[in-house]
Amino acid sequence: MSFSHVNLAISLLLSWVFIASAADVGYGSKPNIEKPELDKDKLLTSLIGIQGLVYCKTGTKHFPLEGAVARITCICVDEYGYETSPMSFLSGATDLKGYFFAALSPYEVQGNWKVKECKAFLELSPLQTCEVPTDINQGISGAPLASYGFLDEKNMKLFTVGPFFYTSGPKSTSNRY
Repeated sequence: MSFSHVNLAISLLLSWVFIASAADVGYGSKPNIEKPELDKDKLLTSLIGIQGLVYCKTGTKHFPLEGAVARITCICVDEYGYETSPMSFLSGATDLKGYFFAALSPYEVQGNWKVKECKAFLELSPLQTCEVPTDINQGISGAPLASYGFLDEKNMKLFTVGPFFYTSGPKSTSNRY
């Protein structure tokens, strides 16, 4: 047997050993990972609306803050049941009474994702004299969308959060670079 034939035979033998051992550990196939258990009742599959009020609080008084904006951040699950990275969208600016509204359609969510849970946050105040967000009713940490009313005519689950408050207090210091 020539040297090249020996090399070819060894290469084929090693390839066969590698393929056989790889097949034993599942190499090249999808991992056998169980899908997470999903509570289908908790997925938001219809149009959702989020409403709330935003106020400016100075001392013991407060007044509606026109032009403020809330941010809604949602966690979704993909078609396999795994959580995705958060997605956010903004409400419209508050009206004269400090009222805001935001809506999310399931058709606006990427691919086959389903909305699992959402939280509402203070995002923007139009007043420089009242622009420091407070965590009253979880305006900073995020107010979870918990209970809702159903609007039949719009086929919408309507969640209410807040009221949220901005103040003119000192800005918190940050450890950012």
